[in-house]
Amino acid sequence: MPSVYLADFPEPDRVEGAPHPRETTHLFGHAAQQAEFLRVYKAGRLHHGWLVTGPRGVGKATLAWKLARFLLATPADDGGMFAPPPPETLDIAADHPVARRMAALSEPRLFLLRRGLNNGETAVTQDILVGEVRKMKDFFAMTAPDGGRRVAIIDAADDLNTNAANALLKLLEEPPEGVTFFLISHQPFRLLPTIRSRCRELRLGPLAPDDLAAALAQAGAEVGDAQALAELAGGSVGEALRVLNLDGADIYATLVQLFTALPRMDRARALGLAETGAGKGNEARFDLAVTLMDLLLARLARSGTSGTAPPEATAGEARLLAQLAPDPWAGRAWAELAQSLAARARRGKAVNLDPAALLMDMFLQIEKTAAFLAAR
Repeated sequence: MPSVYLADFPEPDRVEGAPHPRETTHLFGHAAQQAEFLRVYKAGRLHHGWLVTGPRGVGKATLAWKLARFLLATPADDGGMFAPPPPETLDIAADHPVARRMAALSEPRLFLLRRGLNNGETAVTQDILVGEVRKMKDFFAMTAPDGGRRVAIIDAADDLNTNAANALLKLLEEPPEGVTFFLISHQPFRLLPTIRSRCRELRLGPLAPDDLAAALAQAGAEVGDAQALAELAGGSVGEALRVLNLDGADIYATLVQLFTALPRMDRARALGLAETGAGKGNEARFDLAVTLMDLLLARLARSGTSGTAPPEATAGEARLLAQLAPDPWAGRAWAELAQSLAARARRGKAVNLDPAALLMDMFLQIEKTAAFLAAR
């Protein structure tokens, strides 16, 4: 049976402010990937291992749960006269017994592999440990309740430590009969090449603005400018929720206003923004400010090198991109700065540097680069 977490601990595969993927009733976008899976299934060439990849928050886990529901709720075709007709969709009704059991984590043919509790059951572990994979191996060593198909969801495969990854590899090399594995990965290049080679990949891309807005509405979030939010969130529902919950649109608008004054930045206003991420309890806001600053620098770099500005993420951004990144030479300078500041942010966090001081140092480096470009 899938492990069920104690009520005192958050589920490690749940995005804050959104329903769990097993509770999500509709998957928006990714029609081509769904059609490909259905085509393979109907052709009788279902692979035992599927690697579902793409950026965080674009629906990988929701797709994996949808595919798992489909496999467990769809009767197998035994080739007899009374075999059911081939399915035309992956959709399974929310009131289907399998769907209800999966939502309650009580489906006896499903194993959910994710980070578990530590030995003292005082916290969720940082990695998926080998002991959790052994539980899955023991689970599939038992006879299926109806002798039929079974499914494992690994969320996320990126969380596997070395021993756990090697243990999973052995299962993929000699898969139990009738078991289909769905591995969710945000960074597949970090997985063992042998794990990747034993899986068929379903690669998901960022959601289009309309799909992103629909997915957020399903999660109970209100969206104003869907296009602007998609630009800020990279087409990710999870990132969009973070932007919405932490006033990311206001932070980005302030950054654009600060950059507009370059090469001489409004120091007082910059300090005000920097201080909003300081202090206990403001870590998430600080992280978002750094992410959005990196995003703005990346957009400057792409605009300069390509000569084409992306859709505006806030009012006045297009004018700013043309002002600060008019040519590929400027684009490369902003790209180099983005790389340097990302390294500074990592080092600063590692040594617990004061967030306000770290952000102000980053602003000073931005000012220096703008002055350099203005003087050439």
